[in-house]
Amino acid sequence: MTGTNGDGTGSRRDPGRRRALLEAADRVIQREGPEASMASIAAEAGISKPILYRHFGDKSGLYQALAERHTRRLVEGIQAEFSRPGSMRARTRSTIDTYLATISANPHLYRFLMHRASAEDAATHSAMSTMIRGVSRELAEVLVAEGGPGADRTRAYVWGHAVVGMVQTAGDWWLDHADEVPREAVVDSLADLILGGLPAARLSTTAEGRVLEMFQE
Repeated sequence: MTGTNGDGTGSRRDPGRRRALLEAADRVIQREGPEASMASIAAEAGISKPILYRHFGDKSGLYQALAERHTRRLVEGIQAEFSRPGSMRARTRSTIDTYLATISANPHLYRFLMHRASAEDAATHSAMSTMIRGVSRELAEVLVAEGGPGADRTRAYVWGHAVVGMVQTAGDWWLDHADEVPREAVVDSLADLILGGLPAARLSTTAEGRVLEMFQE
């Protein structure tokens, strides 16, 4: 039988209770921002801070549970845009737009996970880095599947990580200027840069290959 025994340890295996605690953490972070305290989260959940930690093992466990809960949704959304049919421009725009829409829907939570929790906890930092690398790999595989110079696996992975890093950094900047800069303008600017840069890189690669062929003749 799984139940609470007063100190919270029995509820650690209760998915419903765990979900309720994570939802309480979400509410506090949305209300107080990335500096939300663990004491405030515990109070929102109606328990003490030590009991809150026991539900997740420790504070690190709470951070990681929040990261997993929200990055899974983000990655699933991005993967859906990667795999949809359509032109490269349409897929690029929809993927960037999905990312920006997700982080702007709850900027406090994004900053909590990407900056505060990642800075305080090495395991959370690792989890967030793993998520970013996973998205980069997804993009790299798309480039490989598209063929051409992008089909070179090493080059595709370099490009994939570069593009994801660029979009993430631009997204960080945009969250601070969202009242002044429309999301569509950021999407279009990033899409123009990516879709202008990749073809240029492909042409450069093709030109290098032709020069090598000339010297080999």
